[in-house]
Amino acid sequence: MTEIRKQRLTVSLPVLVCVISIIGISSFWQYQYRQAAFEHVSKFCEIIMEDHMEAQEQVLSALKEYHMLEEQEVKGNQFLARYGYGRSELCKGIQWNFFIPSIVLVFLVNGGFLIAVWYLNKRNRMRIAELTSYLEQVNVGAAGTVIQTKEDEFSHLQDEMYKAVTSLYQTREAAVQAKVNFADNLANIAHQLKTPITAAFLSLQLMKSTAPNVYGKQIERQLERLNCLEESLLTLSKIDAGILHLEFSQVDIYTVLNLAAENLNDLLKKENISVDIPDHGCMEIYGDMEWIMEALMNLMKNCMEHSAHGGTIHCDYSSNPLYAEILIWDEGEGFQAEDIPHLFERFYRGKGAAGSGTGIGLSLARSIFELQNGNITARNLRSGGACFEIRIYTHRAVSAVPQKAAVHPPQIHDFEKNIYSH
Repeated sequence: MTEIRKQRLTVSLPVLVCVISIIGISSFWQYQYRQAAFEHVSKFCEIIMEDHMEAQEQVLSALKEYHMLEEQEVKGNQFLARYGYGRSELCKGIQWNFFIPSIVLVFLVNGGFLIAVWYLNKRNRMRIAELTSYLEQVNVGAAGTVIQTKEDEFSHLQDEMYKAVTSLYQTREAAVQAKVNFADNLANIAHQLKTPITAAFLSLQLMKSTAPNVYGKQIERQLERLNCLEESLLTLSKIDAGILHLEFSQVDIYTVLNLAAENLNDLLKKENISVDIPDHGCMEIYGDMEWIMEALMNLMKNCMEHSAHGGTIHCDYSSNPLYAEILIWDEGEGFQAEDIPHLFERFYRGKGAAGSGTGIGLSLARSIFELQNGNITARNLRSGGACFEIRIYTHRAVSAVPQKAAVHPPQIHDFEKNIYSH
């Protein structure tokens, strides 16, 4: 209730001051006018009586008669104008005697009011600056409080800010701890999987050498899938925990694309799929060669799984002062529209998912690029096929890197224009 009363007082005080000023000034003007008019009439009567003592009774009688007149009988009277007299000749000095004190009074009242308003605004600005500075310190992770010497209209806001900041700190700490716990659990699961997978591989090798079985290939394929899952989970746990080691250096885009394709050479030959990588000369990005190659392999593998036998995976790249861009696309049917917003979510497998993947590859690729000042998006080409678009930002544009991968609306790139032209 106290804060509400203060707010009402803050709003009503200026109005009240203005009303009081108007009433006071009007009363003062009326008093000054009557005083000046009385002085002039008194002096006029004094002159008549001093020069004509015998006319004293007539003058007093005329004053009584004047006093009894109504306002409408006096208003507009121009009797003296017949003899050449006007207001300026009869009321000399009455204007300034009446006007100057009024101006002084108006100046004092309004000056005092403006000073009071200026002081209140200055105090409010200082309080707002203190609270803003406090929030800026909170945003950069610094601790601190705003010391308040007395209650004011910002006290309640300050208390609520402290409560909100305290709650956010607690929520952040809980979220960080939950993330650490999740990473630890994920790493433990990955390590626990390693032992039985290794033992199963050894047993399979022994079985193949001593008692070959038609189901051995199927078992080996599933064990390889489990082994890839274990390695991916371990990598994801390192990323979540912030302990994934990256060795940054200058990486040539053409070279890393070729290395990624070579590592998939056996799978590509099996499906009779080729990879087209044009040579645009030396274009370098700053990152970790091994992990960039790992991410590109995941993207190429995804394109391979959605390509027809004998198809081609296309790559292209370019650079500008802000970022380097890498494009990888296939000639398949493209993504399902409802799958595009979820492609980079962990363990997500859309309706058009192919192969025996676990839904980790694209999520892992996105995390790897985000750790190296980059992002990745996915879209369908107008001519058909799915396209991955990677952008690695330069050091000058690090602040412009989006924190989350977004889905871009369909755009026409140069390579698409070339497709259309043919």
